[in-house]
Amino acid sequence: MNETSSYGLWSLVIINSLFFIAFAFSFTRPRTSQDWRSLGAYSAFILALFTEMYGFPLTIYLLSGWLSSKFPGIDFFAHDSGHLLEVMFGWSSNPHFGPFHLLSTVFIVGGFWLLAKAWPVLLEAQRTRRVADSGPYARIRHPQYVAFVLVMFGFLLQWPTLITLIMFPVLLIVYARLARREELDAIEAFGDAYRSYRDRTPAFIPRLR
Repeated sequence: MNETSSYGLWSLVIINSLFFIAFAFSFTRPRTSQDWRSLGAYSAFILALFTEMYGFPLTIYLLSGWLSSKFPGIDFFAHDSGHLLEVMFGWSSNPHFGPFHLLSTVFIVGGFWLLAKAWPVLLEAQRTRRVADSGPYARIRHPQYVAFVLVMFGFLLQWPTLITLIMFPVLLIVYARLARREELDAIEAFGDAYRSYRDRTPAFIPRLR
């Protein structure tokens, strides 16, 4: 596969970006400003990812000298070579069956599964004006943000790029701030009921017991 056929496929950039953004939108159905910010941050990550995956391989261009010296004989402008973790760890077969790609699938599917479980609970709680404390919310206070992080981390394992590696920690901070803002709003709306829920439920990482 040559450079011309591997990249510059902007139709695939658009199709894949729209698919994964619409897929997330179908679960989240954003209503509040925080919801839209959360989805917007995720959408920016997805667009940057697929732009490099099918459009313009900026990371490959910037690292081409180092990659060629460390891994001679590999055409890094072939699409399969964009799975950099498989290449760097010596996986010589189809990268779609490589360990990092398979692990990324677990994170991506797990993230969307968590979204599918969490958002109906939140929407029902918003409709009935009560604290969301069932389903995934019984284990962690912000499963929707954890779900987005799982999906983005999965894509990082599958196709790491310089831009998404920079964006990922920034988005972690964004989600942490959005979560903090939501908690202040929830305390204002529900008072001691939310304080009690907050005291017994971890924010992002569930307790093992």
